[in-house]
Amino acid sequence: MDTIFLKGLELFAFHGVNPEEKRDGQTFVLDLTLRADLSAAKKSDRLCDTVNYAAVRKTVQRVFTEKSYDLIERAGEVVCQAVLEEFPRVRAVTLLLKKPEAPMNAKFDYVAVELQKTREE
Repeated sequence: MDTIFLKGLELFAFHGVNPEEKRDGQTFVLDLTLRADLSAAKKSDRLCDTVNYAAVRKTVQRVFTEKSYDLIERAGEVVCQAVLEEFPRVRAVTLLLKKPEAPMNAKFDYVAVELQKTREE
């Protein structure tokens, strides 16, 4: 099994439980790790034999921004489901979903959830 990384994807969305989060939105940062068998692509050098990470980015952006969720856990689950549904070569996806602008009265880098989903689930 091989690994494709998509790290530091910044997306603006309206997720959160507070009214101002739903009204004003904020930037989220997504790190995705995709597990897939890339042996065909390593031999053929053809895009059709791998997981097109540009297409993954478009899918992730679409599903992450098309609805507003209260919890980043739900927003992240939607992302993981979409990646597995739309990219059959992906066997497993891990998502670290960071919320660096979470409305807390404290100094911090980010709050985050890490979700893992496999095709078998």
